[in-house]
Amino acid sequence: MGQRLSAAKPTPEGLVMRTGDGFLFAFLEDPTRISLETIRRLFESGDGAPVHLVVLTPGHLPLAIAQNVVVRGGTLVEGPRFSELARQLGLETYLGEEPRAPPEHARRLLPSAQQLDAIVRRARTWLDWGVPALALRFYRQASELKPGFLPAKTGVGRALLALGLVPDADRIFDEVLTVRPDDLEARLGKAAVLGARAQPKEEVEMYRVLLGEDEARTEVRAHLVAALIDLGDWPGARVEIEALLSRTPEEPQLRFLHAVSLLHTGQAALAEEEREEARRLGLSYERELALCQHLKLPPPPKPVAPPPSVPHRPLSPAAAGSPSAPAPAPALEIPEPATTEPSGPGRPTRETSSPRRKSTARAGPRRSTRRSTAANRKRK
Repeated sequence: MGQRLSAAKPTPEGLVMRTGDGFLFAFLEDPTRISLETIRRLFESGDGAPVHLVVLTPGHLPLAIAQNVVVRGGTLVEGPRFSELARQLGLETYLGEEPRAPPEHARRLLPSAQQLDAIVRRARTWLDWGVPALALRFYRQASELKPGFLPAKTGVGRALLALGLVPDADRIFDEVLTVRPDDLEARLGKAAVLGARAQPKEEVEMYRVLLGEDEARTEVRAHLVAALIDLGDWPGARVEIEALLSRTPEEPQLRFLHAVSLLHTGQAALAEEEREEARRLGLSYERELALCQHLKLPPPPKPVAPPPSVPHRPLSPAAAGSPSAPAPAPALEIPEPATTEPSGPGRPTRETSSPRRKSTARAGPRRSTRRSTAANRKRK
C-alpha cells in the first residue's frame, strides 16, 4: 500500500507496524488469543502521541473486544473484509486461493494508468465501506504515483475528514481549490468541514449555493439531505428526499429515509406504507438496522421465517369424513399356488393364478364357500 514504515515489531499475537503519519497497523493472526488487555497495550504504545489504530485479522474478534476497538476510535478490518484486502493486494495465495483472473475485456490503458485506476478504485471501495484508514493509504499511494492527480488528493482530504483530522482535511481541500477553484469534490469537502466544526447552518447554505449553480447535481442534494437530517430539519429534508425520489423512485434507502421524514412530519400511516415499499424494493434487514441505529430509531422487527412447507397428501374417504379416524390399512395381496380344477362337460378350465383375477385376504372365505357348495352337490 505504499507504506513508509517507521517501526515494525513482531508480537506473540502477530505483527505491529507504525507509519510516519501516526497510524499503527496491528496484524493479529488468531483472534481467539486477543484480550482487552492486548487492545489496551496497542492503544498505549504511542508513548503519549495520538495513535490511529487499525486492527487486521482473518477471523472475528469477540464482540466486546471489537466494540472496544471502535469506541476508542480504532478501525477494525476482519473476516471477509480482511480477505478482500488481501485479494486487492494480490495475496490470494496466502489465503489458500487461486489468483484472480484478469478481466476478459480490459480497458486499453498504459500499465501505469491501469495501476492508478486500480488503486483509486480500492480507495473508493474502502471509503464507501466506512474504513477511511485504508482508503487514506490507497489515496496517498495514488497521489505518489501521480502527484498532479486531483481526484486522489481530494480523496485524501475526504479520508482525513472521516478520521476526524479536520485541519489536515481543510488544508488539502484548499490546496486543490488553489489549482482548480471550481472542483466540485473539493467544494463539497469544504462544506463538510463546516459541519465537522459544528457549523451545520453554514454547511447547509454552501450546499444550497452549489445546487443553485446546477440543480441536476444529485450528489450535492444527497449531501444536503444528510446535513438537514443532522440539523434536525425534517421538513426541509423531506423536500430534498422527494426531489431525489423523482429521479430514482426505486432506490430502497431513499424510500426508507422518505418514510422517516413522513413519520417526523406527522404522517405515520404513509410512513409505514413507504417503509414496507422500501423493504419490497430490496432493503435488507441488516441495512435497515444500520440506518435505524444511525438515526437513533428503534430497531425494526426481525423478519419471521415462513414455516416449512409440508407436501400435500390426499385424504382417504374415511379420513375425509372423520378427521380423527385412522386411515384403513391397505388390503394385502396373498398369492396362491397355481391350481387347476377338473373340468366337466361345458366347464372351462380355470387357473386361479391368472393375472386378471388376483386373490385378496377378503376374497379368500368367499372362494372356500363356493368350493364346499360344489362338493355337496356331487354327494347328492
